Order: sequence, then C-alpha cells, then structure tokens
Amino acid sequence: MKVIGLAGWSGAGKTTLLTRLIPHFNAQGLRVSVIKHAHHQFDVDVPGKDSWRHREAGAAEVLVASSNRWALIHELRGAAEPRLPELLSKLSAVDLVVVEGFKREPHRKIEVHRGGNGKPLLFPDDPGIFGIATDIAIETRLPTVHLDNIPAVAALLLRAAMPVEEAVAKSAAMR
Repeated sequence: MKVIGLAGWSGAGKTTLLTRLIPHFNAQGLRVSVIKHAHHQFDVDVPGKDSWRHREAGAAEVLVASSNRWALIHELRGAAEPRLPELLSKLSAVDLVVVEGFKREPHRKIEVHRGGNGKPLLFPDDPGIFGIATDIAIETRLPTVHLDNIPAVAALLLRAAMPVEEAVAKSAAMR
C-alpha cells in the first residue's frame, strides 16, 4: 500500500482534482482510499437520526451498517486528534491512499496551486512537497503538471507515492 498527499490552500481545488483522479485510477484497475483532514467540527450522520442520537448520548463509537456500506464514527471526547499513521492503520489494504490535508505530516505531497486563488506557494517551506499541480507557470526544479491534465497529475502522484511503512516511520521520527 502506498500513500501520497495533496496539499494546498483552501480553494485551490484539491477535492475537485481528487474527484477527477479517483475514476482515472479506478479505470487503471487501482483501488484508492482517501483520508481527508477537516479543520472544523463536522458530522457524517444526520442530526436527529439514530446514529447521531447514540453519539450525542455519549457512545465512544457508533458503527452504522447497511447492505450498501458501513461507517464507523469515533468520538474523541477531548482526546488528542489522531496523527496520520494511526489513521492509515485503520484502512483496509488498497493500492493507493490519497491524503487530503495533514500538511504538517512528513509524507510526500503534491501541491495543488491555483493562480487565481491569490495564495503563496507552500513548496518552498515544505520539504515533503514532491511536485506541483497548477494552472500557471512556476519557476522551480520540482516536477509540475497542469491541473487539467489528469493523466499527468495521476502519473505524478504514482511516481511520488511512498510505501505506508516509510510514511509511518518518517512521522514517528518527527515526534
């Protein structure tokens, strides 16, 4: 199992790019999972529904299952936010895990940069950035590809992806 990150400012198009990359990878026969970091309180179940009520009542975990999918909701209840290695260990084995967010973790990342966003580039300050997917010309020695060239972005992600064990070891060395 390999892991690669997508990093960039809000509004750069990370999620949009990822929703275009996943079908491309699937068409190549690759199984892809995603870990998405949220910077705010979020909910995956509907307020008022049974699973929400169980969680609100104080359940540490709520697992919801149907014939179509299952989801596990784990409430931290004041505990520290889990680091990326812990979250990676919870996933089933796939070919590629794409991490959206977790900028401070040391795994390899592709920066998603949109010129019209008006934000500075991340790569000069993040040694984990392996390449850039952008809609403008950038002077750098890093590999760059255009955001709309999905085959080129996919190839860059696969080239930069690192074994999960290596990402976990790099994260452990940071502590």
